[in-house]
Amino acid sequence: MFTTEQEFLEFLNANRFNFERFEHPAVFTCEEAGLHRPARPAVGTKNLFLCDKKARRFFLVVTDCEKNVKLDKLSPRLGAAHLRFGSEENLMRLLGVTRGSVTMMGLANDIGHRVELWVDEHIWQGEYFQSHPLVNTATLVLSKSELVRFFELTGHTLHFFSEEKGT
Repeated sequence: MFTTEQEFLEFLNANRFNFERFEHPAVFTCEEAGLHRPARPAVGTKNLFLCDKKARRFFLVVTDCEKNVKLDKLSPRLGAAHLRFGSEENLMRLLGVTRGSVTMMGLANDIGHRVELWVDEHIWQGEYFQSHPLVNTATLVLSKSELVRFFELTGHTLHFFSEEKGT
Protein backbone atom coordinates (compact mmCIF):
# COMPACT_ATOMS: atom_id res chain seq x y z
CA MET A 1 0.00 0.00 0.00
CA PHE A 2 1.25 3.47 -0.86
CA THR A 3 1.34 5.52 2.31
CA THR A 4 2.80 8.76 0.94
CA GLU A 5 2.34 10.88 -2.13
CA GLN A 6 6.04 10.44 -2.92
CA GLU A 7 5.72 6.64 -3.00
CA PHE A 8 2.72 6.95 -5.28
CA LEU A 9 4.47 9.39 -7.65
CA GLU A 10 7.44 7.00 -7.82
CA PHE A 11 4.99 4.25 -8.84
CA LEU A 12 3.58 6.47 -11.60
CA ASN A 13 7.05 7.38 -12.82
CA ALA A 14 8.27 3.75 -12.69
CA ASN A 15 5.32 2.81 -14.91
CA ARG A 16 5.99 5.75 -17.25
CA PHE A 17 2.72 7.56 -16.75
CA ASN A 18 2.47 11.01 -18.28
CA PHE A 19 0.93 13.52 -15.89
CA GLU A 20 1.22 17.08 -14.66
CA ARG A 21 1.28 17.85 -10.93
CA PHE A 22 0.04 21.06 -9.34
CA GLU A 23 0.49 21.92 -5.65
CA HIS A 24 -2.12 23.92 -3.73
CA PRO A 25 -3.43 24.41 -0.19
CA ALA A 26 -5.44 21.52 1.29
CA VAL A 27 -8.93 21.30 -0.22
CA PHE A 28 -11.83 19.30 1.18
CA THR A 29 -14.68 20.12 -1.21
CA CYS A 30 -15.17 20.66 -4.92
CA GLU A 31 -15.85 24.32 -4.16
CA GLU A 32 -12.48 24.71 -2.44
CA ALA A 33 -10.74 22.76 -5.21
CA GLY A 34 -12.31 25.11 -7.75
CA LEU A 35 -10.33 27.98 -6.25
CA HIS A 36 -7.07 26.18 -7.05
CA ARG A 37 -7.78 24.40 -10.32
CA PRO A 38 -4.86 24.20 -12.71
CA ALA A 39 -5.12 26.48 -15.74
CA ARG A 40 -4.88 23.38 -17.94
CA PRO A 41 -8.32 22.37 -19.23
CA ALA A 42 -9.40 19.17 -17.49
CA VAL A 43 -12.49 17.68 -15.92
CA GLY A 44 -12.69 18.46 -12.20
CA THR A 45 -13.99 15.32 -10.54
CA LYS A 46 -16.10 14.61 -7.48
CA ASN A 47 -15.15 11.24 -6.00
CA LEU A 48 -17.54 9.45 -3.66
CA PHE A 49 -16.57 6.38 -1.63
CA LEU A 50 -19.79 4.43 -1.12
CA CYS A 51 -20.94 1.04 0.07
CA ASP A 52 -24.14 -0.97 0.13
CA LYS A 53 -26.28 -1.34 3.24
CA LYS A 54 -24.24 -4.20 4.71
CA ALA A 55 -20.83 -2.87 3.56
CA ARG A 56 -20.25 -5.94 1.42
CA ARG A 57 -19.81 -4.02 -1.83
CA PHE A 58 -17.74 -0.85 -2.12
CA PHE A 59 -17.88 1.74 -4.88
CA LEU A 60 -15.78 4.65 -6.05
CA VAL A 61 -18.21 6.88 -7.93
CA VAL A 62 -16.66 9.60 -10.07
CA THR A 63 -18.74 12.45 -11.44
CA ASP A 64 -18.62 16.17 -12.18
CA CYS A 65 -18.11 18.60 -9.30
CA GLU A 66 -21.27 20.44 -10.37
CA LYS A 67 -23.53 17.44 -9.87
CA ASN A 68 -25.59 16.81 -6.77
CA VAL A 69 -25.71 13.02 -6.49
CA LYS A 70 -28.78 11.50 -4.85
CA LEU A 71 -27.80 8.09 -3.52
CA ASP A 72 -31.33 6.68 -3.71
CA LYS A 73 -31.43 7.37 -7.46
CA LEU A 74 -27.87 6.13 -8.00
CA SER A 75 -28.43 2.82 -6.16
CA PRO A 76 -30.37 1.03 -8.92
CA ARG A 77 -27.93 2.27 -11.58
CA LEU A 78 -25.11 0.51 -9.73
CA GLY A 79 -27.21 -2.54 -8.88
CA ALA A 80 -26.80 -1.94 -5.16
CA ALA A 81 -29.34 -1.73 -2.39
CA HIS A 82 -29.33 1.31 -0.13
CA LEU A 83 -26.09 3.10 -0.96
CA ARG A 84 -24.42 5.06 1.80
CA PHE A 85 -21.06 6.69 2.37
CA GLY A 86 -18.34 4.25 3.34
CA SER A 87 -16.69 4.55 6.73
CA GLU A 88 -13.41 6.35 7.28
CA GLU A 89 -11.95 3.01 8.40
CA ASN A 90 -12.92 1.25 5.15
CA LEU A 91 -11.76 4.22 3.09
CA MET A 92 -8.29 4.02 4.64
CA ARG A 93 -8.19 0.21 4.57
CA LEU A 94 -9.21 -0.12 0.92
CA LEU A 95 -7.94 3.05 -0.80
CA GLY A 96 -5.32 4.31 1.66
CA VAL A 97 -6.79 7.81 1.83
CA THR A 98 -8.80 9.98 4.20
CA ARG A 99 -11.93 12.02 3.57
CA GLY A 100 -11.08 15.04 1.45
CA SER A 101 -8.50 13.00 -0.45
CA VAL A 102 -10.79 10.44 -2.11
CA THR A 103 -9.39 9.87 -5.58
CA MET A 104 -9.29 7.48 -8.50
CA MET A 105 -5.56 7.13 -7.76
CA GLY A 106 -6.48 5.37 -4.50
CA LEU A 107 -7.36 2.31 -6.59
CA ALA A 108 -3.61 1.60 -6.68
CA ASN A 109 -3.99 0.61 -3.02
CA ASP A 110 -7.00 -1.65 -3.65
CA ILE A 111 -4.95 -4.73 -4.40
CA GLY A 112 -7.82 -7.01 -3.35
CA HIS A 113 -10.09 -5.39 -5.95
CA ARG A 114 -12.83 -4.79 -3.41
CA VAL A 115 -13.80 -1.36 -4.81
CA GLU A 116 -15.87 -1.09 -7.98
CA LEU A 117 -15.07 1.92 -10.19
CA TRP A 118 -18.12 3.74 -11.60
CA VAL A 119 -17.66 6.84 -13.77
CA ASP A 120 -20.38 9.19 -14.94
CA GLU A 121 -20.51 8.64 -18.70
CA HIS A 122 -21.10 12.39 -19.20
CA ILE A 123 -17.67 13.35 -17.84
CA TRP A 124 -15.95 10.56 -19.77
CA GLN A 125 -16.38 12.73 -22.87
CA GLY A 126 -13.49 14.84 -21.56
CA GLU A 127 -9.92 14.29 -22.69
CA TYR A 128 -8.06 15.24 -19.48
CA PHE A 129 -9.00 14.64 -15.84
CA GLN A 130 -7.95 16.03 -12.48
CA SER A 131 -7.24 13.69 -9.60
CA HIS A 132 -5.53 13.94 -6.21
CA PRO A 133 -2.30 11.93 -5.80
CA LEU A 134 -3.58 10.36 -2.53
CA VAL A 135 -3.39 13.75 -0.77
CA ASN A 136 -5.56 16.85 -1.07
CA THR A 137 -2.64 19.28 -1.31
CA ALA A 138 -1.91 18.56 -4.97
CA THR A 139 -3.75 17.74 -8.17
CA LEU A 140 -2.63 15.58 -11.06
CA VAL A 141 -3.84 16.05 -14.62
CA LEU A 142 -3.90 12.85 -16.67
CA SER A 143 -5.27 12.10 -20.12
CA LYS A 144 -8.14 9.67 -20.56
CA SER A 145 -5.80 7.14 -22.16
CA GLU A 146 -3.44 7.33 -19.17
CA LEU A 147 -6.37 6.80 -16.80
CA VAL A 148 -7.48 3.74 -18.77
CA ARG A 149 -3.92 2.40 -18.57
CA PHE A 150 -3.89 3.10 -14.81
CA PHE A 151 -7.18 1.21 -14.30
CA GLU A 152 -5.84 -1.72 -16.34
CA LEU A 153 -2.58 -1.77 -14.37
CA THR A 154 -4.45 -1.76 -11.05
CA GLY A 155 -6.91 -4.39 -12.30
CA HIS A 156 -10.05 -2.26 -12.01
CA THR A 157 -12.86 -2.53 -14.51
CA LEU A 158 -14.27 0.79 -15.66
CA HIS A 159 -18.07 0.84 -15.29
CA PHE A 160 -20.24 3.71 -16.49
CA PHE A 161 -23.47 5.13 -15.16
CA SER A 162 -25.76 7.78 -16.54
CA GLU A 163 -27.13 10.46 -14.29
CA GLU A 164 -28.90 13.68 -15.10
CA LYS A 165 -27.54 16.92 -13.66
CA GLY A 166 -29.18 17.70 -10.34
CA THR A 167 -30.29 14.12 -9.60
